[in-house]
Amino acid sequence: MPAPPGNELNAVFPEHKVELHQRSFRPLDKSVSPMQNTFDCRFPHNRLCARPAQSRGLLGQAHKLLGVSAAEEAACMPTRTKKHVVRKVVLGLPDLDHAKTAVLNSLSSPRSRRNYKFAMEQFITWYCSEPRLALNRTVVLRFRLHLESLGLAAGTINQRLAAVRRLAYEAADSGLLSPELAAGIRRVKGVKQLGCRAGNWLNREQARLLLEKSNGEGLRSIRDVAMISILLGCGLRRAELSALRREDIQIRQGHWAIVDLVGKGNHVRTVPMPIWVNEAVDRWLTAASVAAGRVFRAVSRHGTPWGTGISENAVWYVIRSCARRLELDHLAPHDLRRTCAKLCHVNGGELEQIQFLLGHASVLTTERYLGCKQNLEEPVNDRFGCLFSGGVDSR
Repeated sequence: MPAPPGNELNAVFPEHKVELHQRSFRPLDKSVSPMQNTFDCRFPHNRLCARPAQSRGLLGQAHKLLGVSAAEEAACMPTRTKKHVVRKVVLGLPDLDHAKTAVLNSLSSPRSRRNYKFAMEQFITWYCSEPRLALNRTVVLRFRLHLESLGLAAGTINQRLAAVRRLAYEAADSGLLSPELAAGIRRVKGVKQLGCRAGNWLNREQARLLLEKSNGEGLRSIRDVAMISILLGCGLRRAELSALRREDIQIRQGHWAIVDLVGKGNHVRTVPMPIWVNEAVDRWLTAASVAAGRVFRAVSRHGTPWGTGISENAVWYVIRSCARRLELDHLAPHDLRRTCAKLCHVNGGELEQIQFLLGHASVLTTERYLGCKQNLEEPVNDRFGCLFSGGVDSR
């Protein structure tokens, strides 16, 4: 039997005085790993336990002397098993609120946050009112059927479903929902929008009557006329109208314009302002003594301006009250924006210029505003004349 390599080990570990056992020099067994065939080394227990990092280094040097490879050493080391993460299937109200907050924090547009918040709260209310259901594709399909039963438009339903998908994504990213369930919710398709809604707009005569009915000598009437003039002449959105500042109205190329107007989706555009619109705005600025800041202000019951601006809802109430004088039902500020596009198109305006005026990212949206594919003023079914007249003998 060869001499045990005790001298080599004692030279490496002089302070430990490695003791070799006779049972360590048993014949090699090829059925076991080389590490099991290695002779045993006994080290002082109290010194090695106090310094585990040093003990691992010493064992590594011992393995090198004994001809043990790094792969064999790693194979004999204990492995750590990863703890299985159990994903939730049924989400509670705190989990849904956490995911909703994460979705709202990821949105930059205030209008998008408002719409998504309403849609997610509607889904959470419906989800919690039902028996405890697993948040999966089947549940979202049932929610889509619930929205369809309410008689909502296809675009509204698709917007609500987009908010629910975003809610599922954030729940999966936060570890609250299984990624497989989130992928199933993503496969829920929206409602197909068949056809196109015509929308509501005014003709030239109705627009003129609306301005005449709103005109007056009071400060509130002067403000209302200026607001309606900008909506009809420039095609602004009500959010853009409420945020309009005195510094934005400038002269460009010899023409008054609203310069660098930040619109929907942070799109920047320049809107030309007709002369009659500028005169109505100047009349309001002079009467209210507005020199800087927001153009439109609130008017008190005593007929004096106050505050630093108006809200979007105030614009909506102004248009609704003025429309009642003309006996026009369901007239909204956005209908005046559509009227502006219609009047521009009827009077020979180019489609590309109308798109720049309204600030649309796609020309398809402008065509939907104009209704270019259908002519309602001269419909084709009027061309073949009258087929029947009451009280007239058709023989």
